[in-house]
Amino acid sequence: MKKYSANDVDEYIASSGEEARPTLVELRKLTKATVPDAEEKISWGVPFYWYHGALVGLAAYTNHVSYGLAFALQSSDREMLEEKGYKTGKKTVQIRFDQKVPAAAIRRILKAQAKMNEAKRAKK
Repeated sequence: MKKYSANDVDEYIASSGEEARPTLVELRKLTKATVPDAEEKISWGVPFYWYHGALVGLAAYTNHVSYGLAFALQSSDREMLEEKGYKTGKKTVQIRFDQKVPAAAIRRILKAQAKMNEAKRAKK
């Protein structure tokens, strides 16, 4: 991953590789549409979204964009994404530049994450 010193998400996307930009833009729109009250800022050098705590971040790499969640993916989500050809980690989904963004899965995962964050906040 290239080290960025972006001040905001627009600057991060503009300074990312040309191939990464469409995926970054789509993930940004999807995240903002799914959790409209999420705060968008640069954290840990990448675009990150906060909603009653950490929600999700995204980062451009040489051959993919990584969509990193604050909490672990459910094994069923991980298996479903892997069956569709996406590489996953405990908390991440890698989207190669030749792949479509798995919008329905990401929307479902984000909504669940937002609800978990709301529940954790309510307990405090």
